[in-house]
Amino acid sequence: MNAKKFARTGVPGLDDVLCGGLTRRHVFLIEGAPGTGKTTTAMRFLLEGAEQGETCLYVTLSETEGELRDSAASHGWTLDERISVFEVIPAESLLDADQQQSLLYSSDLELGEATRQIFDIFERVRPQRVVIDSLSEIRLLAQGSLRHRRQILAMKHYFARQDATVLMLDDMTAEAHDRTVHSIVHGVIQLEELAPDYGAERRRLRVTKYRGQRYRGGYHDFAIKTGGIEVFPRLVALEHRIGYERSPQSSGLVALDKLLGGGIDRGSSTLILGPSGTGKSLIALQFAIAAIGRGEKAALFSFDEELGLLETRLMKIGIDMATLRKSGALLVEQIDAAEMSPGEFAQRVRDCVTKDDIRTVVIDSMNGYQAAMPQENALVLHIHELLQFLNRQGATTYLTVAQHGLVGDMQSPLDVTYLADTVILLRYFEALGKVRRAVSVIKKRTGPHEDTIREFRIAQDGLRLGGPLEGFQGVLRGVPDFVGSTEPLMEVRKDDPAR
Repeated sequence: MNAKKFARTGVPGLDDVLCGGLTRRHVFLIEGAPGTGKTTTAMRFLLEGAEQGETCLYVTLSETEGELRDSAASHGWTLDERISVFEVIPAESLLDADQQQSLLYSSDLELGEATRQIFDIFERVRPQRVVIDSLSEIRLLAQGSLRHRRQILAMKHYFARQDATVLMLDDMTAEAHDRTVHSIVHGVIQLEELAPDYGAERRRLRVTKYRGQRYRGGYHDFAIKTGGIEVFPRLVALEHRIGYERSPQSSGLVALDKLLGGGIDRGSSTLILGPSGTGKSLIALQFAIAAIGRGEKAALFSFDEELGLLETRLMKIGIDMATLRKSGALLVEQIDAAEMSPGEFAQRVRDCVTKDDIRTVVIDSMNGYQAAMPQENALVLHIHELLQFLNRQGATTYLTVAQHGLVGDMQSPLDVTYLADTVILLRYFEALGKVRRAVSVIKKRTGPHEDTIREFRIAQDGLRLGGPLEGFQGVLRGVPDFVGSTEPLMEVRKDDPAR
């Protein structure tokens, strides 16, 4: 595809959504309520043009030049000499009450004067990129849908003859449901801001029209940060695949590998289910530590546990997470579900695989992920695409889900067992007056596995697994029946050859 055909916006992720950028010599509309990021997007569009040596023009009918430059400075930008800022202001006679016309409506004079000023400055600057901010002011001057449409058509035809790419901004304050401009412009980008019941605002965009050009449909999360806007394109797993060898990955524990039928296959996903405190995070991290031991890199995305507390807890069982982080072998990110959108989170996971060459990913836990995406149906779709992407990249993924309750009938806040390739189930059970932990594998798509239930405990030197609990029945229920020897219980055994 010819790169010269497109005017890149310079907004990270937006050109990906637009499949290249904005086609040159056309007029586009960016609409959204005040505060959704229209001006920031427009300035980034002009700065991108200036960096490519193009002449740019920002025509403002609402903000002053000083306000625009202050806004640019807040992002660390400078509107240099290649970017001209022009304020459209009414003629002095229109501001003088003694010189008001009585035979002509003042709106006729103001609209014509505003249009003349825009065309005059264009003739002087001759820009390749133009921003007009905003159409709401022109709509108010037109005082009618017909005059407004004619005015936009006239401007479109004028710019089409001038070989310019134009962005028109609309804050939708004049008439919220006016779609007059949509049929005229070449493409429409809608920006939205959502206010959840708790946490920071969420922003998303959608391309609703783009004539003659393929684009990524649906909603895409974006964020406004110091330095501009970053768009997180909706992940489509089918677009990403690399070749890799699907080999088994050891956990570093002989007994756990035996329970799993030899380990976890590369490029698969594993779900670790169990009530709070059973050791889900530790088992997931066991696989990450084993990957690091093989000379690979791993990533941990923690929604629930504070990192300082996690480091202290792991140090007590012989895992120095701080040293692993400093060495670069383990990437650890604390995710605040109230501040981060699901799209941004998916982008971070994607970057760690594609840019940092990480092939073991731990997401702890899906309960926190659900807090970031309260709509369960949409959450399952997010997880599906993310897991499919990671699998196609040859990354091995470990997810944890905390179930409600401690013993007996366990309930999960969301059912994603059908998405995972392997499911490891953890349980508490009572035996001989003590609360113990049990582990079993209830699903493995990629090969055979043990159908036994093994006891495990968290010791000072890490995880320790015992033999199959053949003398008990009803372990997964929480209060098992004793039907044979207590020898499999780990405290009773004199040795532990399965360690």
